[in-house]
Amino acid sequence: MAPGLTKRWAAVALVALASLLFLGLGIWQIERRAWKLDLIARVEARLGAEPAAAPGPDVWPTIERQRDEYRRILLRGTFDHGREALVQAVTELGPGFWVMTPLRSDRGFTVLVNRGFVPTDRRAAADRRTGQIEGSTAVAGLLRLSEPGGGFLRSNDPDADRWYSRDVAAIAAAGGLDRIAPYFVDADATPNPGGFPVGGLTVVAFRNTHLVYALTWFALAAMAASFAGWLILRPRG
Repeated sequence: MAPGLTKRWAAVALVALASLLFLGLGIWQIERRAWKLDLIARVEARLGAEPAAAPGPDVWPTIERQRDEYRRILLRGTFDHGREALVQAVTELGPGFWVMTPLRSDRGFTVLVNRGFVPTDRRAAADRRTGQIEGSTAVAGLLRLSEPGGGFLRSNDPDADRWYSRDVAAIAAAGGLDRIAPYFVDADATPNPGGFPVGGLTVVAFRNTHLVYALTWFALAAMAASFAGWLILRPRG
């Protein structure tokens, strides 16, 4: 076979392989889109359901992110305000902190409750004393899974009491909490006395750009296939 023809067929094979690769990536994005749409539907169903009792120790080992996160739950107990942790946050209300407070439930275990957001000037508990609910209280909200490690480029520093993510295990260890649930609860928008913390700021949103990516990969596959066809049909010379 002539050297020029050999190079042509090598180029055809390479471009055809690229076309198949792009096609596979497009199909994968379509599959991801179907998975994402199913996830969104399931989460929306949870958000519209009636609140259920907070999962107890007997089901903790079976809790899964895809099945359980954003479930509406209800629990009753007593807050331990002396062991609250402040986690840095940026919300629609601006920068500040999530107030993570242990709640000793009436069922004998502890759940970290994200009571809501406070701005920097309300960071100190003394500046929002009226919001420190005493005695037995009911909390409704969304079940959330732990966020271990820290935030973007910033690791949690328990020794310095600096928190960048809602890491249940680390906050519990730093606060000496026992029988702690492996999840936390984002409290709903029920107003707290004095207005702080501000609950109900959970953002439930899922980025879904898989169709755009799929169409891009399919377009690249078509372009590569067309180029391969041009190489095959191109006159010699």
